[in-house]
Amino acid sequence: MSGPVSRLTPAMLLFLALTLNASAETVADTARAWGLIGPWSLDCSVPPDRGKGAVLAYEIASGDRVIHRRNFGDATDESDVVAAAVSDDGMLNLRVFFPKLKQTREYGFAMQPDGTMRAMYNRNQNNQYTIRDGKFTANGKPTPPQHKCR
Repeated sequence: MSGPVSRLTPAMLLFLALTLNASAETVADTARAWGLIGPWSLDCSVPPDRGKGAVLAYEIASGDRVIHRRNFGDATDESDVVAAAVSDDGMLNLRVFFPKLKQTREYGFAMQPDGTMRAMYNRNQNNQYTIRDGKFTANGKPTPPQHKCR
């Protein structure tokens, strides 16, 4: 082979290798590398409360699965994170199956310079948003930062 095709072949092989390597990364690897693993809350100094802030925890479970636990104080639940990917802009995009709701939701988090994270979007499988562009669709208010609890 000669000419443009021979110069393109190494680039194509490199692209293929990078693509295969990226697709081999697990949900747990992605969540861990982004910094998601652990409990998050609007205010870590108060106990979980539906009105004052739930504690949302992301944990690595057996089989390298990621579990999303929600603690509202008066109720808790647990769901599987079925997909995780980081966008070119650094946003963590998750797909979570909520068995009690019988629905899959997709949402994205942006890590802030101070180490907090903000929900930038949250939608159901019918593309109905509760958060879009970092704002609640119900009232247009920006989503608050969530702090990592230690």
